This record gives sequence, structure tokens and C-alpha cells, in this order.
Amino acid sequence: MTDTLERALVQPAHPAVDDLLTRLEGRDALLGIIGLGYVGLPLSAAAHRAGFQVLGFDVDDSKISRLEQGVSPVGTVPDAIVKGMYADGRFRAVSDARMLRDADALIICVPTPIDRHRNPDLSYVVATAEMIATVLRPGQIVVLESTTWPGTTDEVVKPILEAGGLKAGKDFLLAYSPEREDPGNPNFETSTIPRVVGADDSGSRRAAELIYGAIVDRIVPVSSTRTAEAVKLTENIYRAVNIALVNELKLIYGKMDINIWEVIDAAKSKPFGFQAFYPGPGLGGHCIPIDPFYLTWKAREFEVPTRFIELAGEVNADAPREVISTLVLALGSRLGESLAGARILLLGLAYKKNVDDMRESPSLKILEELEAMGAEVEYFDPHIPVIPMTREHAALANRKGIDWTAETLSGFDAALICTDHDSVDYQQLVDQVALVVDSRNATRGGARHTDRVVLPCPLVPSRG
Repeated sequence: MTDTLERALVQPAHPAVDDLLTRLEGRDALLGIIGLGYVGLPLSAAAHRAGFQVLGFDVDDSKISRLEQGVSPVGTVPDAIVKGMYADGRFRAVSDARMLRDADALIICVPTPIDRHRNPDLSYVVATAEMIATVLRPGQIVVLESTTWPGTTDEVVKPILEAGGLKAGKDFLLAYSPEREDPGNPNFETSTIPRVVGADDSGSRRAAELIYGAIVDRIVPVSSTRTAEAVKLTENIYRAVNIALVNELKLIYGKMDINIWEVIDAAKSKPFGFQAFYPGPGLGGHCIPIDPFYLTWKAREFEVPTRFIELAGEVNADAPREVISTLVLALGSRLGESLAGARILLLGLAYKKNVDDMRESPSLKILEELEAMGAEVEYFDPHIPVIPMTREHAALANRKGIDWTAETLSGFDAALICTDHDSVDYQQLVDQVALVVDSRNATRGGARHTDRVVLPCPLVPSRG
């Protein structure tokens, strides 16, 4: 089908929308990306690389200032890329919402957390939609990327945008395309991860396909925004449930004196029917610990139970407590010490290895709990030398990690590995600290010492 015929079939009522499609086809459009964090900034870089003009927006003026100085606020986007984006004049970052009126596309990349009752918190999405409504004009497309429950784009965002009289699908376009970032994954980046695109009318879907088709290697169109929203939830529920399974198996096999890591390594040799997932000290990041509960919340409206998802959530929520319990038992059985008064080194604050991302990291919960139980806790993370301010762990802000030296390490009674960063010298850790509780299997292979005790968490050996 030719571009001319295809556009004729999807041509919306307002002529400004046809102009938008023309600019998108020629990559002569200005993309406004709202939220310059772990999702928005990599997207900005990929869109810039694809040839678009990019207007980044963020409410944090300090972030805007850093970007203007060529300093990236996100570890996955190097400073050199930010400097290059500014160098050719096709990127700028602002905190003035009025400038968004000039953008042809407005892409929402803001957080969607849950509250302490596991209910969705759409305040960032709502506030952003209300802000866009003040500058919305005919011929723009609004795309929501934030993970949320099926129906959010249609039931929440659309009414806010239409309150001023413009109609979605006629005067402006509206679509949903869930972000799929995986910080720290060396095999994938924004442009190489296939992108799901959903809209409730053909014109909106076509415009979204033109945007993401230029930015990423492959797009996967679906029939509606609700379907696209459901795709993202399904992906992360799948991971949450399988991680819960191996966390439960870890406990069972531990009682049997069987190493879960060895079991998984052998099981994944099967070329079909098995995908390896790994246990850990708890779930972290802004997706897996949160996204499943967006569906459980929405399912209540339809009176459908979500027992499987909620059970997985309970198992994963217990993981930090199991790690602490292992440490307590090991201190008593191996060193004859109690946790109260013990000097503990917590290794790794990031929620996953080789990144500086602490969102929902179980390490923060573990650190606070250990201190509440009387331990003296310090930390080391090569990617997080100072703990930044966080919403739920404000008391930890500005704490500094230790200097990594043999003398410093030898002063600890035990070390707890929560994040397995590649740059850490685990052999030196094992040589200098009497007890190492390893929740990530980071000390496998050569990191062993006959005079020290290394426990593959949560195994506390029953023999020897």
C-alpha cells in the first residue's frame, strides 16, 4: 500500500492532523518528551539520533541545568551523548510548560507508583495531562508511555485532554506505547527494543507508528490503547510470578541442603520449556514490584480475583526478611554473635547490577531494618557513592559509602551482598570479612577462602 493511499484511508477530520502526519513522515516534527528520567532521557537520545528535533521537559530545574551543562542525570545516558544532542541544536530541555505548545508530539514519561495500600497513584499522569490540556492545540499527538492499568489512556487521560473542547481522533491524536527500558542491559537499548503501539483510531495509530517506527528497529501495532496497556502489565507480571517461584524454591531447596543456583544452571541447559529466573533479596526497579498491582486494582472493578498475582507479591515481599533472617542465623551459628551491635557491610544499593538506579531497591529496606534491629550498617556501591533523596527513605539521604580498602573491610563482622556489580572485587571481600551472606551468587567460582565462611543465601549449611 502506498503512503498516499494509506494516509487517505486514515486521514482525520482536522487538516492540522494531516499536516502532522506529513511532518512525521519526513522526520521534520518536534517531539516533546515530558519527564527526563530513566525513560524520557534515553528516548530523547534515540529520537534525536533518528533525526527528530526534541524538546525535553521536566519540572526539576536542577536537572535542566545539569543537562544544559552537558551533564547527564541518568547513568544509562553518558554525558557525551547529552553534549552531542545540544551541539547540533536539535535538542533543548525546558521547565516552562508553555513551550510544549510548539511540539508536534507530546510523549508522557512520568512515574506511576503505588501507595502503601498497593493502590495505583496516577497523580503524575493526571497532573501531566492537565498541564498538556493548557497548551493542547489541533494537530498534536499525545502518547502515554507510563505503565498503568488497562483503560487509563481512554478513561483518565482522554477526558482531561478533551475538557477544553478538542476531540481525540479528530482534532488531536492519542496513543499508548509502553516503555520497555532495561537499564544496564548491554544487549539492548531504546532503539533496539521492539515497541508496542496502540491507539483507538486509525489516525492516532498511524501517527504513533511513524514516531516509533523512526526511533526503534521494530514496532508491534495492536488494536487499542487498552491492549497496549495490558501488554506491558503482562510482561512484568510474568517476571514477578516467576521470580516469586524461584524465591520460594530457594527456601525449599535450602532446607534440603540443595543449592538453588546449581539447580537453575542445570535446568536452563534444556533448550525448550524452561526460562531461567533467579532469586534475590527482593524485587526492585520501577516495574516488577509495582506493575502487577495495577492489574489487581483494576480487576476489582470486574469482580475478578487475582490470587496468583497477589500470592507472588507476598512471596517477593517476604524476600528481604528471609535475607535478614539468614544473616541473623549465620552470625549466631558461625560466629557466635548477635545482630545487635554487629558491624555489617551492605554491598550494593542499586536494584540491579551495574546501574545507579535505586528505585524500589530492597537494599534500602534491608539497611533500615538491620539498623532498627541494632546493627551498625555501612554500605558500598561503586555506582552510588552518596545516597540521594528518595520519597520513602528520606532518613538515608546524603549517607556516604565506605572507602574500599582491605583495612576498612576487615573491620566488619559480616557482609551482605544485595547487588552483584561486576566491578567489585569479591575475592578481596571474602578474604577480609569473616562472614559473607551472598543473596546474588556473586561469590561463585574463585571467590572462596578456606578460613572464611561464604553462604549462598539463604543456605545456612546444616553440616560442617
